[in-house]
Amino acid sequence: MGVRAKAVRRIVSALFLGMFAAAGWAQTQPVELRQEIQGPFHFVSYGDTRFTDPNDTKASNAPVRQAIVQGIADAHPAFVVIGGDITFNGNDVNDWLTWEKETAIWRKEGIRVYPAIGNHEMHGEKSVALANYFERFPELSGNLFYSVRTANILLLILDSSVDENSGPQHDWLIGQLDHIPADVDFVLFVMHHPPITSSHEDSPLGGGHDARPEEQALAAMLEERQQHERARFVVLGSHVHNYERHEHGGITYFVTGGGGAHAYPIERAPGDPYPDHRINYHFLDVTVDSTGLNFVMNRVELQNGAPVWTQPDSVTIHAVPATAQAAAK
Repeated sequence: MGVRAKAVRRIVSALFLGMFAAAGWAQTQPVELRQEIQGPFHFVSYGDTRFTDPNDTKASNAPVRQAIVQGIADAHPAFVVIGGDITFNGNDVNDWLTWEKETAIWRKEGIRVYPAIGNHEMHGEKSVALANYFERFPELSGNLFYSVRTANILLLILDSSVDENSGPQHDWLIGQLDHIPADVDFVLFVMHHPPITSSHEDSPLGGGHDARPEEQALAAMLEERQQHERARFVVLGSHVHNYERHEHGGITYFVTGGGGAHAYPIERAPGDPYPDHRINYHFLDVTVDSTGLNFVMNRVELQNGAPVWTQPDSVTIHAVPATAQAAAK
């Protein structure tokens, strides 16, 4: 980074910090981002990377984290969706500098990033943490929940640091669901805390998180709406440092938190669509076309220091043609 760029960065950072410290942060009218993409394309979804000092082996597995970043770059996706906990400590500028250094190849390749905020981005003084966050994602214009529209999909990025079932975010979400464009075949909900997980806080295997009541209530609302909506709903969660896939109420739920944060095994529930008990560092590669979404889990394991990639899980979610919905009425 040149001297001029560094000076601009310092000015922008100071402006963000001053704004949050002086007035406090408040969500503005959510931005509606668009990315024009022609024909079939693919994107990547994953989370819980915890970019931090590579010498900190407790917080994150840096060699795995870096291998995944390179694997994503080699896949050349249209964009990357990150489900939160990008850094280990959101208030630590050095963690964000590690993020910038290790993901520089994405910016070189022109790969956009659409983040959902996690609990680790909120660590420390909130004004400092959010200033660091929005400095890296200025296109969000200070928004922690927002939408992204591209081709036949609509991404609704949620802030699970607050209750999704009340307040401005809830009102915005209901408005989005009440007015899904007719040419949208899929609505993908991206959030840090997953509504469904086989993980548990008191797991004898160590580590883990229970699904929270807030996200469970959100899922119940989405499942009720899915019964009357042509567009297919998909939920992309993180927070749990492994991989899961669940089907419930007509919705497919993914847990894709294997981006590099210290991982832990999961006691898989009976009938779990993905019953693998191993650690699963991974990213999801999602192919989009007019007929459906194809999700492929790309799992990485380091063997003698070299990444070995496999694809142990995949699923296709088919679009529902408008003619089929009309015939069913």
